[in-house]
Amino acid sequence: MFLGIDCGTQGTKALLLDAASGQVLGQGSASHELISGPNGHREQHVEQWTAAFEAAAATALAEAGVAGDQVLGIGVSGQQHGLVTLDSEGQVLRPAKLWCDTESAAENQRLLHWLGGERGSLERLGVVIAPGYTVSKLLWMKEQHPQLFERIAHILLPHDYLNYWLTGRYSTEYGDASGTGYFDVHTRHWDLEILRHIDANGRLEAALPELIGPDKAVGTLRPELAQRLRLNPNAIVSSGGGDNMMGAIGTGNIHPGAITMSLGTSGTLYAFAEEPRISPQPSVATFCSSSGGWLPLICTMNLTNANGAIRELLQLDLDQFNALVAQAPIGAEGVTLLPFLNGERVPALPQATASLHGLTADNLTRANLCRAVVEGVTFGLRYGLDLLRESGIRSERIQLIGGGAKNPLWRQVVADMMATPVVCTTQSEAAALGAAIQAAWCHARQSDSQASLIEICERCVGLDEATAVEPEPKAVHAYEQAYRRYRQLVTATYGQQTPPDLTTVAR
Repeated sequence: MFLGIDCGTQGTKALLLDAASGQVLGQGSASHELISGPNGHREQHVEQWTAAFEAAAATALAEAGVAGDQVLGIGVSGQQHGLVTLDSEGQVLRPAKLWCDTESAAENQRLLHWLGGERGSLERLGVVIAPGYTVSKLLWMKEQHPQLFERIAHILLPHDYLNYWLTGRYSTEYGDASGTGYFDVHTRHWDLEILRHIDANGRLEAALPELIGPDKAVGTLRPELAQRLRLNPNAIVSSGGGDNMMGAIGTGNIHPGAITMSLGTSGTLYAFAEEPRISPQPSVATFCSSSGGWLPLICTMNLTNANGAIRELLQLDLDQFNALVAQAPIGAEGVTLLPFLNGERVPALPQATASLHGLTADNLTRANLCRAVVEGVTFGLRYGLDLLRESGIRSERIQLIGGGAKNPLWRQVVADMMATPVVCTTQSEAAALGAAIQAAWCHARQSDSQASLIEICERCVGLDEATAVEPEPKAVHAYEQAYRRYRQLVTATYGQQTPPDLTTVAR
């Protein structure tokens, strides 16, 4: 049995997997709180992650009715890009700055200029650094908290920190490292020069964790922690990775041809590639995968958080919200929401705010507002899919994961808007499942250097054909009109160049 942990923005999920049968035996979860402030300030206390880990893992084991000493390995999935800084004693210096934090937008712009703009960043790193990436958070910390910056001895990502908490070892893995902004995805090596540009004395490069491969173990559990968690002290901790990389494993997206879309706090869309084919579009991040290849990916900053904001405003529960969405027609009678509550990454508008357009005395209804937010956040994913298609990514089916994937209405919206069939995976907590599968792979590799990740995925990942949805031709046409309106509004409001019209490709 293998324990998969997914430490996300809103909470931590735990999943216990029998890797021999492919059965999920138990699950658990615990919530986190977000520290929010002006200018895109988004942080969390890391103590919430460890407390949530303990609670979620205990619930998963209790649901399975098994003892923790039977667990052979643990894999950790974590929200990408977050900055966790530790001093020489291993103590956390300040709250973790998260992926959705855009407070360092000015610092990111200065670093991007130093790199030679978007083109220079792409050529050098294989990605265009964005405000959510780790690198600008380091410059921000140097300028805003200089005394704490001087005490930095270790720089970790969220999943790296949990691995350190579990094992006492400072390490990271290629996939999650890809989103730092100081890692070259072509060569899978750190780019030390950009860190020296931030701090010339070498402190930051000395604070980097060790890079390890996706099939390698970080170590075994610290004895005192194994005792407290009631887990097998000999259980290995796999390299783990970012939530998108683990989600790819958890959906079997480890070979060309599949596209995974996640409907969570953020929206993500990614596909596997065997070579680092770098897209000329700066919004496409060609990260390394945590399965040995690359993972061209787009990420929107606003998804279920925007839906939740409208629900809270109108004081609706989820069923009431969905009923209102269903009442409104496609296009919400001309109401369009640009849902950039956290700024936005795709399109690249870190300082943007949300706005409503097209309101009249006749169309200002609760149903249209609810429909407009669902459509608005999904338009961002369509924008990203156009970018992936432009770079040569093809798929005949989209695999949906995340909380939003459980909503039949939203699944149909996705199928119609993307003009592509949609299906959910059997296990919706794909990142936690992927982490457990990676732990099983890592454990198998210790005795068999040729142990196949594909074979484990074939046993443990399934599609729920009962959720399969086909696009409806009339709806596809109607969404195309609404999507054009969205693109025109983005351009008119922000001067943002939208991707080329790929309607023909979408068919």
